[in-house]
Amino acid sequence: MKGSLRQSMAFLHTWAGLLFGWLLLLVFVTGTTAYFQDEITRWMQPEITGERDLTASAQGAVDYLQRHAQGAEAWSIQLPDARSVAAMGYWKEKGETFLQWRDHAFMVNGRGEVVDARDTTGGWLLYRLHFDLHYIPVQWGRWIVGVAAMFMLVAIVSGVITHKKIFADFFTLRLGKGQRSWLDAHNLGAVLALPFHLMITYTGLVTLQRVYMPWGITAAYAQTSDYQRALAGPDGLPTRSGRVAPMAPIAGMLAQARQRWQGADPGFVAVLLPGDANAVVRITRGTAVSMATRGETVSFDATTGRMRSPPPTHGAAALTESVMVGLHAGRYAPLALRWLYVACGLLGCAMVATGLVLWTAKRRLQLPDPNRPHVGFRLVERLNVATIAGLPFGIATYFLANRLLATGIPHRAAWEANALFIGWGVLALYALLRPVRRAWVEAMAAAALAYLAVPAVNALTTSRGLWPSLRQGDGVFVAFDMSMLATAAGFAFAAWRAWRRPPGPTPRPRQTPKALA
Repeated sequence: MKGSLRQSMAFLHTWAGLLFGWLLLLVFVTGTTAYFQDEITRWMQPEITGERDLTASAQGAVDYLQRHAQGAEAWSIQLPDARSVAAMGYWKEKGETFLQWRDHAFMVNGRGEVVDARDTTGGWLLYRLHFDLHYIPVQWGRWIVGVAAMFMLVAIVSGVITHKKIFADFFTLRLGKGQRSWLDAHNLGAVLALPFHLMITYTGLVTLQRVYMPWGITAAYAQTSDYQRALAGPDGLPTRSGRVAPMAPIAGMLAQARQRWQGADPGFVAVLLPGDANAVVRITRGTAVSMATRGETVSFDATTGRMRSPPPTHGAAALTESVMVGLHAGRYAPLALRWLYVACGLLGCAMVATGLVLWTAKRRLQLPDPNRPHVGFRLVERLNVATIAGLPFGIATYFLANRLLATGIPHRAAWEANALFIGWGVLALYALLRPVRRAWVEAMAAAALAYLAVPAVNALTTSRGLWPSLRQGDGVFVAFDMSMLATAAGFAFAAWRAWRRPPGPTPRPRQTPKALA
C-alpha cells in the first residue's frame, strides 16, 4: 500500500476484485436474468396458456380459496401484470409464516380456471439467488452478498481513480494481444456501463439497508413491530369476531382501487381473516406503473366491499428508498429499457470475468517459472474456469431439469434448484482435474452444448417449441429459445478462441551480467 494514491488504489482495486470476484459474478449473472424473471417463469410453466384477465383470475382464485381454505388466517393473491398470464394464490394457516406459502400455492389462468402447472420456482429462484444465495439461512446470505456489494463499490471507486485514460478506454479494444487484450476488455466493460455499475451497486445496498444498518429503527422504536405498524399506517390487524359472513365480490373492490389509482392495475390482494365478519381485504397497486416499489395499499371491509379510509402518504425518506429499490429492480421499465438493463448487466458480468482472468494473465508472466505456477495461482485459475463457465452451465442444467424431471415427483421445485448446483459442481470438479488450458476449452464447449440442448429439449417435450411458437406469435417462448441459441453461440465462440490460443509462455531466461553488457 506504499506509494502514490494511484498505486494504493490499484492495490485495493486488484485485491477487492479478486477476493469477492467469484461471488460478484454470481450476483451479476443471476441479477441480470432477474430482469426477465417473469418471462423465465412463463417458459418454465408451459401448461399456462391464454390471455391475461386480471379480474377473472382474481375471482377464480377467491372461488378456489373459499372452497379449500375458508378457515385460514389469511389469503394472498399475486395478480398477473402485463408480463404474465396467471395469478398465483396461496393461504396461511394459523402458526405458519408466509415463507411457507409454497405448501398451499396454486395458479389461476386468465379464464379464472385453476391450472395444473408443473411445480417450479421459475425465474424467482435466480432472482432470490442474486441476494439470498441458497442452502444457507436467508440472513446469512444477505450479509454475505452485502459485504461483497460493499467491496464492489470499493473496487469501482478505486478503479476510477486508478485509470489515467478512462475516456480513451471507452474506444480501445485490441484483440489478440494477450494480457493487453484482457485489460482492454476489462476496461471497456467497466467504462461503457460505469453509471449503471455505480447505480446498481449502491441501490442494491439500499434495498437491504434495514438489515445492514438497523440502528435508526432501534433508536426510534422500542420494538421492530412498532416500526412496522408505523410504516403500514393506523389500519392494524383485524380481530376475529367468531361470526361467519360471506365475502363481497372481489371485482367491485378491484374497480374501486383502479379508480383511486387513475386506471393503474392492482398487483396484490390480501384477505385477512377470510370468512369472518371482521375480514379485511387489502389491495396493493402494481409496481409496473411506477419506479417506486412500495405501492399504495387500500383496505376494504370484506363483507360489504366498502373502501376504508386511505392510509397516510409515506414521507420523503420512505419514498426515496422506494424509488431507489425500484431503480435497482427495474420492474417499472418497459421492454426496451429492460433490455438496456440486461445489456449493462452483461457488461458487468464481462467486467468481473475479465478482471479475474486478467489477474492470472498478468501474474503468470511474473512467476519465476510461468509453466510451473504455485498452488495458489493454480487454484485461482481453476476457480475462474469453475465460475465463469460452470455457473452458466448450472443455469442451463436448471432449465433442462424443468423439462426433463417428471411433473409429479415430490419436491420437484427443490430438485430443479438442486440440478443447478449439481451441474455447476460437476463442471467445477472437472475443471479442477484437467489442465487449465484444456479445462477452458472443454468447459466452454460443455456450456455451449447445454444451452443448445435447451430449445431442442423444449421442442421434444412440449408443444411450444421454437417453430410452433413462431407460427402462433408467442413472443416469450420465441425470445427465450433465441436467447438460449445466442448464448450457446457465445460460449461456442469462446471455446473456439480458447482452442486457437497459442500455448502458454515458456520460462524466461535469467539475465546475467554478461548478457546485460
